[in-house]
Order: sequence, then C-alpha cells, then structure tokens
Amino acid sequence: MTPIDLRSDTVTRPTPAMLQAMMQAKVGDDVFEEDPSVNQLEGMAARLFGMEAALYCPSGTMSNQIAIKCHTQPGDEVVCEKNAHVYIYEGGGIAFNAGAQVRALDGDRGRITAEQVSAAINPDDVHKARTSLVCLENTSNRGGGSCYDLEEIKKVRQVCQDNHLKLHLDGARLFNALVAGKQEATVYGRLFDSISVCLNKGLGCPIGSILIGPAAFIRQARRVRKVFGGGMRQAGFMAAAGVYALEHHVKRLAQDHAHADAIRRALEKKGFVKGILPVETNIIIFEVEESYCARTIATQLKDAGILAIAISADQLRFVTHLDISPEMTDRVIKVIESL
Repeated sequence: MTPIDLRSDTVTRPTPAMLQAMMQAKVGDDVFEEDPSVNQLEGMAARLFGMEAALYCPSGTMSNQIAIKCHTQPGDEVVCEKNAHVYIYEGGGIAFNAGAQVRALDGDRGRITAEQVSAAINPDDVHKARTSLVCLENTSNRGGGSCYDLEEIKKVRQVCQDNHLKLHLDGARLFNALVAGKQEATVYGRLFDSISVCLNKGLGCPIGSILIGPAAFIRQARRVRKVFGGGMRQAGFMAAAGVYALEHHVKRLAQDHAHADAIRRALEKKGFVKGILPVETNIIIFEVEESYCARTIATQLKDAGILAIAISADQLRFVTHLDISPEMTDRVIKVIESL
C-alpha cells in the first residue's frame, strides 16, 4: 500500500492537468527575459498583489535571501521571530549572503507584534548594528500554520515606516493564510516592501517561488539572483506549472485546511497527546505526553503507512496538501484511533 505522506506539503507531484500545461509551455531564455511563460507568471503574480513586478526563483529560500540581500547592507541587523524560516532553516544565509546579523524575537507561534519590533530597533549609535529590515512569516511553519492578524501587520508596517525600515514577508504559505482569512492579496501588496510566495508547497508545483515588489527592487533582485547562481534558461516549463497553480489550486487550499482540522479532532481524543497547537491552516503540530517519544510514535505511524516528522523529542508534525484525498484523511484518522 502506498504510504500517505504527511511530512510536508513539498512532497506533492504535478497533477495530470499541470503536467499537460508544462508540456505545452512556450519557452525562451529567461536570463535574456525572453521566456514567455516566465514573463506570464511574473506578470500574473505582480498584478495579483497589486505590485509593480515579480521575479521567478528556483526556491523560497533563494527568494527570501535575495530580498534580504537587497534590503540590507553588511553589518545591518534583521528583526524576525526566533523560529522564522529565514533564520533557522535557510542555512545561515542572512549571515553568509547578506553579511547581516539577526535580532530574533520571542513571539507567539511564530508571530511578532509591532510593540516588539519597536523595542528591538537599535538606536543610532556607532556601537550598534543598523536595524534595517523586519521579516514576517505568514503562515508560520513552526507556529503550526498560524496566521497573522491583519491589523497587527498594519501596526508593524507603521513602525517600519516611522523608523525607515523595510518590511519583507516570507509568504511561503501565504495563500493558505489568504484562503483561511478570506483576505485579498492586494492588501498585502500595500503593506510590504517585498513578498516571497512558494509555488511548490500548497500550490503543488514541482519547483519555484515568486519574489514580488517594486520595479526598481525587482531589477536589483534580478542581478542578485544571477550572483546567487539562480539565472535560468528555458524555465518556462516550470513557470507554466506556476501559472496553472495560480489559476486552479488556490481556492482548493480550503480542503487541505478541512482535512487538517479533521485530523486535529481525532488527535484530541488520544491519551498520548498532551497538546495541539491551534490548527488554522494545513499544519498540525502536537505534543506527546512525557511517557511517550515522538520518534517512536512516528515509527508506529510509518509501520501503519503514514509518514510524519518528529520535529523534536516530544512534538510531531502533520501537513495536509494537494495529494491527500478525503479517503486518505479518513485512513489517517482510523490509524490515529488505533494507536
């Protein structure tokens, strides 16, 4: 029996319709900005968020790191939450690529407040690093798919404006937040100086991320992408998957959220579960009781045909996605009930 893979929403495979779109893609040399499918995707993403331009990148890590490099100078300080992807999951890229340091704040499920950001800004003192950039993550991976309150983002934006800071959004799973909150993408385009959105998570593409922002910023980002080794040639075969995903895979994210909530309800009834982070989107992070081991439970799940990740000694993570059907969700629930 084929395992049900709940390790991440990065494990999806292109649907037959997406593959067909990829096979029919019109392509050219993207370094020359002549790939029509890439240009179509970039234009579509920019219009969707009401921003001027966009840049197609191989990965979300690259798009985040390009943005940070463009917004900072070596020796600057970047403010983010202590579990932010840009800080703990991008290979030390802020230090390596941008030569900047991090002020990591202790937030609530991956989210920080305007008050925290304001307190973290360094004074104009030669002894201190220059605070130049704030990075938010929506939804927060380590926060269990938690979503920012839009009003709090507006407050953070005001703090950034008042202190001449740039504001970047790691929106790897931003469409999950938009669907869950019934929000418009253009609202985010007005609040952030740059936004990165992954296509290879909930949207189900095999590769790719979009970096969105003002035209001058994207022009600089294109140069940095080349320096990072991210110049691509006939990338339109992959970009066509992104076009298809934006047209067909956004609204269906609500089904992933419903599957995650159903699994949460099953977990709540189990004695080995100590607590579950609030499930707002497609990520479920739960803590096991002291007498249990997360890795042992992950092994039991694997033996039953369910793949999950033990993210710590006492926490496991499930992530629902495009390749998880209602029937698979029912099977997962039955396995949980049997543990």
